[in-house]
Amino acid sequence: MPLFLHDTLAREKREFVPRDPERVTVYVCGPTVYNYAHIGNARPVVVFDVLFRLLRELYGERAVIYARNVTDVDDKINAKAADEGVPIRTITDRYLKIYNQDMASLGALPPTIEPRATAHIDAMLAMIAVLVADGKAYAAEGHVLFDTQSFADYGRLSGRSLDDMIAGARVEVAPYKRHPADFVLWKPSKPGEPVWESQFGPGRPGWHIECSAMIEQNLGLPIDIHGGGHDLIFPHHENELAQGTCAHGGAEYARYWMHNGFLTMDAEKMSKSLGNVKLVHELIEKVPGEVIRWALLSAHYRAPLDWTNSLLAQSKTSLDRLYGVLQRAGGAPHEPEAIPEAFMAALSDDLNTPKAMAELFALAKAVEAAPSKGARAAAKAELLIAGRLLGFLQQDPYDWFEAGAAEDLKPKIEALLAERLQARADKNWAEADRIRAELTALNVEVLDGKDGASWRFKG
Repeated sequence: MPLFLHDTLAREKREFVPRDPERVTVYVCGPTVYNYAHIGNARPVVVFDVLFRLLRELYGERAVIYARNVTDVDDKINAKAADEGVPIRTITDRYLKIYNQDMASLGALPPTIEPRATAHIDAMLAMIAVLVADGKAYAAEGHVLFDTQSFADYGRLSGRSLDDMIAGARVEVAPYKRHPADFVLWKPSKPGEPVWESQFGPGRPGWHIECSAMIEQNLGLPIDIHGGGHDLIFPHHENELAQGTCAHGGAEYARYWMHNGFLTMDAEKMSKSLGNVKLVHELIEKVPGEVIRWALLSAHYRAPLDWTNSLLAQSKTSLDRLYGVLQRAGGAPHEPEAIPEAFMAALSDDLNTPKAMAELFALAKAVEAAPSKGARAAAKAELLIAGRLLGFLQQDPYDWFEAGAAEDLKPKIEALLAERLQARADKNWAEADRIRAELTALNVEVLDGKDGASWRFKG
């Protein structure tokens, strides 16, 4: 089954054909590690984790190389280190560890490689030297800048002209620039900032050159897929494309460009001034990571996503339904031969996760309607393997429903269930109802089934 992906540069869905099926390369812009990640930062992580899983299914786990970079040299990192009076590496190591733990809690697989910008300074300087030698970049007042007018296709990715890019754009207008859109490749370091020696003078790299150098050194060009959030199309990815192409004589830089849509909070932009920034680190203490993952994938990745409390509640309800089906099905599933075709078709259509989720419910319905024990086991296996490809339904259903209950409460709940079971066996219905009411008061829902009673913590 062919995979179709929407290519930002082509502005249409294209069939994905890797340059080398035995070495499929994906690069996604990762975190700037100076603070906790917010829920908007988590959306591309989860989206491209689904793509990573799908590509591994199609081409084999060893064939897919997924790089997610770490920006560990940045003004905000410098400021954080100065505020705390600690080395910069203390800040970056601390928040990278937290970031990876938080993303793992959302079910994201670790990337194949996680290149750090500071480990690629030599590669950046080498690329800058090539651009200067070829007349695509120039030195001015301690800076080295890319000459945007030297690249005829500048603006093609974002669909903007040079004039459009200047109007209201996030560009620094400086007297030493040949054109206001020219961007920094190398710049002098301010006092207290990291500094590296170079043929262009002591300083530090600009933001955009970091990714191009890491891509070239770790993946080689052209890469198959370059991904990131919609907000990175301009200026970051536009500038990456320009410098990466020009540094290699006009050769192709990335074969497919993918961008996920924006995330808003109750229909408003997330911002510190509005006080509506939701940190993943705090959310996962209150809501299961799998619920957050479901919410992030509930809209198509290219569409905007409005983050609300009701979205989280709906996501929890959806997962409860699916885990309930698995719990009622019981028994060990058969090992399926292949992922269900309709489910695979949904994901192969530009990662249509809402449709894929609908197919999970169709598979769950098939489990419930199975005419025999064997058919039920086979249907359950299909539900589990489809869920695994999306990053769902890998917990034991009983553990899922018991999550949130304090460990010291569980023995009491089990004892009450045993007492209720005995009361029902003795046909002491009043006592059975009394025990059920006591369990309800503990926020426990009793689920009576043909194989006995189970329970779930309502949270």
